Parts: sequence; structure tokens; C-alpha cells
Amino acid sequence: MAPALDPDHARFALSLEGSLAEPETSHVWSPHSAATALSLLAPGASGEVLSALTRLLAATGGSLEPHTSALDAAVAPDADADGGGPPGGADAPPLELASVNDLYVRADRGVLPGFAEALAGRPSSAVRPADFAADPEKVRREVNASVSEVTRGMIPDLLSPGTVTSDTESILLNALWVRLAWTSPFDPALTRDRVFHAPGGDRAVPTMRRTGRVPVAEADGLRMLTLAGHHGLHLDVIMSAGGGTEPPVPTEERYRALLGSLRTELVDVALPRFRVESGFELLPLLPEFAAAAGGPTDGLTGITGVPLRVDAIIHRAVLSVDEVGAEGAAATAVMMLLAGAVPQRPREFHVDRPFAFVLRRGPAALFLGRVTDPQDPGPAGSAR
Repeated sequence: MAPALDPDHARFALSLEGSLAEPETSHVWSPHSAATALSLLAPGASGEVLSALTRLLAATGGSLEPHTSALDAAVAPDADADGGGPPGGADAPPLELASVNDLYVRADRGVLPGFAEALAGRPSSAVRPADFAADPEKVRREVNASVSEVTRGMIPDLLSPGTVTSDTESILLNALWVRLAWTSPFDPALTRDRVFHAPGGDRAVPTMRRTGRVPVAEADGLRMLTLAGHHGLHLDVIMSAGGGTEPPVPTEERYRALLGSLRTELVDVALPRFRVESGFELLPLLPEFAAAAGGPTDGLTGITGVPLRVDAIIHRAVLSVDEVGAEGAAATAVMMLLAGAVPQRPREFHVDRPFAFVLRRGPAALFLGRVTDPQDPGPAGSAR
């Protein structure tokens, strides 16, 4: 049976899930990747930034260490995450999991010894000098290539053009990939189109079937099924107990109640194959932390010795589920500038409504008018 989530991790994950969820839309994100990237900041943080980070990641105990240990244990290559027995069992396939924790930093800054030592203690970590000032686009490509390699190509472009600039001081990066193999796979021959009651109307979707003894639970208006994979990996599937098409809201309390109610029973399982992919800017969804770390502050001087501020937290995730298992990938980049720097971002001027115009030369308006419904003259170079 799957153990309960670390209390601080559960609170972080399920409270932020409520902010990410939008009505009638699918999404996926990685609480592990996001929390890991944020936790990498802690050894370089002080004052209100460290306090805000602690309230975000260690709300129940006041210490970051248990949450950080739980994050690192979840990606440990040499132990079953359930905490006992051979990893995945004697007949299990090898664990397929990869992660990386990297700091990209201006080569002329260097990293303070204390921060470098703390980073070295995290799984698969490295400090990578980066020439942000001379070639920020090259750094962006390097970060994307690293993420693509770790995620087996599932996330090829974490950072879009313009996200890395000559003002960028450092990037803290986490990337994660895992492939889960069911302990009891679905038979592909039994997969058939079945009706799925989506918010926008019923749809026929390829649905997997199998019957067997499976942990199930019902509590607080929700039902949950737990599908087991090797190496302590589990997929919990949660839906409303009362029917309807409203997406379930698994708060921390409701999820804990479901985990506590799990009982193994004979179950006829019908589960759609699915793939979901999402991208988020997380900093606006963390207002208390953003207020402390995103403005002028001296609370992030412990990384390079100069005051930094968090400018953005860019996150992407992908999850695919089929008859043999699940494959997921995620990456989070914490983008940092000098605390006093104003990012050089273009102002938007998108002409998407009626406009006036003046074509002028010197002191005279050669043409003047307005456009309410643009008529396309054809591509440049065509006959006028």
C-alpha cells in the first residue's frame, strides 16, 4: 500500500493545485519538481525570503529538512520509495527515473562555498558557468538541451525565446523523468472505445479494462482507485462519488481521508488512456513568496554574494498513461536577476482593434485615416 505523502509536501501540492486548476480543462504539473526547485534556494536565502520559503514548503513543522528529505528520497535510485524490501521486487524491471538539479550562474560571479556545498548534497546536482551577458540565447539552448536529455525528449523547450536575457544572473533548474510499469498491466486486446462524460458533452475514448484486486476508497464525496507500479510508484485516480461531470477537488484533508480509507477489493477497472501536457508561470500563484523574493531584497545574497531576486518560475509537465504503465516528465526553472535590476522586456503594442494612422514626412501629414476592418493586400512583394 502506498504511504501517505509527507505532510508539508501534501499541503504544498494540494494547496497550489487549487490555484492551478481551471474549470473544465485538463492540466498536469509536478509538485516534486516545483518544490525541489524552490528548496534549492533555501541555502542561499535569509530574512523574509527564507521565512516565506519556509512557510511555503514547511507549513506544518517549520523546518525545511523533512520536506527536502522526502523530495530527495522520492528520486533515490537505490531504494524502494515504500521504505523496505528489494527495490520493486525480485522480478521487477529496472527503475526508470532520472532527475537533475543544476545552477546556471554567471561565470564572473562564482558561487559561495556554503551554497555550493549544499547544492552538492542534492541528487544529480551541478554548477554550470553561463555567459548570460554575451550570449543569453546560447544559455537558453543549453538549458533546454539538458532538460530534453533528462526528460527523454518529452520537454524539448522549457524556456521560450526571450526568457533568458543579458540581465539574467542565474537559473536554478530541476528536471524529472519517470517511467512506471504496472505490476498488473492492462491487456491491450481489451481496450475499447467507451463513453466518457466530459464537461463539454459525452465522448467515445479508448478505455482500458482489467479485473483484479485493487485498493479503492470512498470518503468525503470522492472515490479513489490506486494502481500500483514497481519500485514504490503508484497512480491514484480520483473522481466524484456522486456522478456528474464536475472535476473533483482533492484538497489535502480529502486526499488524506481517501488514503486512510483504502481497502483492497475485487474491482472491474475501466480507465481511459490519456496524455496531458501543461505549462505554468508559478511565481504569480505564490503571492507571499513573490512579495518577499520577487522585489528589491537582500534575502538572496547567499548564492553568489550579490543580492538576487526571483523574476519567474517557469514550469512544464507531461504525463501519458497506457496499458503498460505511465511516463511523466517535468521541469522547473527559477529565473533570477540582480535585486535592483529592472528586466528589459518589450512593452506590448498589439494592434488587434480599430486604429487610426498618420503617414508623415517632415512637417506634413502625407496620409491620415483609420482602419476598422483590415483588408489584406497580400504578402510583401506581390502586385500592388
